[in-house]
Amino acid sequence: MSEAAEQPVWYPASAPEQPGVYLFKDREGAVLYVGKARNVRSRLASYRRPGGDGRPWLTFLNGSAQQVQVVVTRTEQEALLLEDALIKEHRPPHNIRLKDDKSFLMLRLDSDERFPRLKLVRAHNPEAGRGAGRARLFGPYANAGAVRRTLVDLHRLVPLRDCPDSVMKHRSRACLKHSIGLCAAPCVDLIDEAAYGELVRRATTILAGDTRELEADLTRRMEGASAERDYERAAHWRDRLEALRRTVEGQGVRPRDRVDRDVLALKRRGHEAVFHRLIYRGGRLTESRAHGLASRLPDDELLHAFLSALYGAGRRAVPGELILGLKPAEADLLGRLLGDEVRLVVPRAGERRRMLELAEENAHNALVERCRRRDTQRAGLAELAELLAAHGAREAGAGDGGPPDVIDCFDISNTQAAHVVASRVRFRSGQPDKHGYRRFRLRDLEGQDDAAAMEQVVGRALRRGIEQDDLPQLVVVDGGVQQLAAALRAREEVGAFDVELVGLAKARPEGQRRATEERLFFLGREEAVILERRSAVRLLLERIRDEAHRFAITYHRKERGRITSQLDAIPGVGPVKRKRLLKSFGSVAGVKRANVEELANIEGIGPELARVIVAHLRA
Repeated sequence: MSEAAEQPVWYPASAPEQPGVYLFKDREGAVLYVGKARNVRSRLASYRRPGGDGRPWLTFLNGSAQQVQVVVTRTEQEALLLEDALIKEHRPPHNIRLKDDKSFLMLRLDSDERFPRLKLVRAHNPEAGRGAGRARLFGPYANAGAVRRTLVDLHRLVPLRDCPDSVMKHRSRACLKHSIGLCAAPCVDLIDEAAYGELVRRATTILAGDTRELEADLTRRMEGASAERDYERAAHWRDRLEALRRTVEGQGVRPRDRVDRDVLALKRRGHEAVFHRLIYRGGRLTESRAHGLASRLPDDELLHAFLSALYGAGRRAVPGELILGLKPAEADLLGRLLGDEVRLVVPRAGERRRMLELAEENAHNALVERCRRRDTQRAGLAELAELLAAHGAREAGAGDGGPPDVIDCFDISNTQAAHVVASRVRFRSGQPDKHGYRRFRLRDLEGQDDAAAMEQVVGRALRRGIEQDDLPQLVVVDGGVQQLAAALRAREEVGAFDVELVGLAKARPEGQRRATEERLFFLGREEAVILERRSAVRLLLERIRDEAHRFAITYHRKERGRITSQLDAIPGVGPVKRKRLLKSFGSVAGVKRANVEELANIEGIGPELARVIVAHLRA
């Protein structure tokens, strides 16, 4: 199942034009930066350089950031709250966190009190925790001023006390707030516990999201003032009404309980389907993931199959609650598979329904993006077929004129002349085919010769392809004329004449500091074709080349660490001496070839340690 929600950071045009948060990540998926926006697409586009070359202007976007994940919210306030939660969860290195940073406001109602009152608390305050009796928390609320004004309006409808116990227990007569209808005066027994309990129930109903009664009261006041042509007063009640809706709206990103749950929403278009999963742990949205797939199963059977694949056979821990948009097929059987302690909930209203709506909104955007990518891939393959036909790449009799179905791409990775490795990635119908990925450790190379390395790896791969009847239709080499000529020599030597060859290389236009053009090289043609920026074929080839580069770099780092560890195992050789040895001799192989006298000349080594090094490396 693919991650439909994540995309290369340099393509903001595909992001939704809605409120939400965005997470910049590195190649390993670690979160580098979390941001929020009223319009995610516009905000991502703003990170590009104003000079027109399309490069991000933030340093870490040019270097470490490789992908961006977008989580859509319904309102800007939800985006603000979710941003805060994700920063606390992931602690990204490029977000600012102050030591005296405050959490958002919450309302706390302690049912253990004889006459409960609403208290404003901070989320990080110990008083806001669950430890003190049967306390119930509402929020968090991003706008402190709005929630305070809403409390005033709430007390007009449900006149709960707002004074602390120390004041209430020492009153002998009702306060001024009782006289103006903002307090029921339990301090002087003007209301009994049962009647006060009914006020508490009404208050919790409103704070839980049912604001109809309070909205109706404010609307009557606004319309009455307007009828009396007191427009300033009418505007005052209108603003209060808007503040109420902003403040006590359902918070789909921060539930009011601490139940571990997954919320799964399904959206589909024909056989293209996307499940979006919101993962809540400890009362906080900790992760948002999209799973794209292709299936013609009915929705209920598809949901059953997805849940079985997601949680079956102990693949991942099952939370206490699964919130779903529909009842899965054979729900009883699925319940036994997941465990009796797991609740399957199909909500119709309330907070769970708002969570599901948030997941559905993200699923919809992920589906739109998935379909857009598929359309772009098809267009890219079609444009590639036209280029191959127009520029003579098929003169050797290769291909049938249609888009190449299987494309292999090769990339070389080395540290000067040391640790030379290569990668092959395979794309089938425009999608990565991980079964076709291969890694190569290159042999018998003299110095740094990328062309010789490319000839060796392409020859080895094509020879194996002939033996296993597994040749691609097209080979893309990372490089220009020399690398393409080397790949041609390898193809001719092994006899894989039906395989088409092209080279892909970046170029730096005059006046630009970095390479921004992509050039495509064809056999027998000296002039390269410059691919138009944002064209479907350029996006396709860049994606293939970048995946080959990623795969090669990953392997190279692994090999480099494994080889370097041979020096680390030598007694008396630490990080500083190891660095000096590699700097002097270029590689571990160079250290092996050195004699005792040459090693002893290195600062900090000496004759005795030099003999130890030779004994270990030549054993």
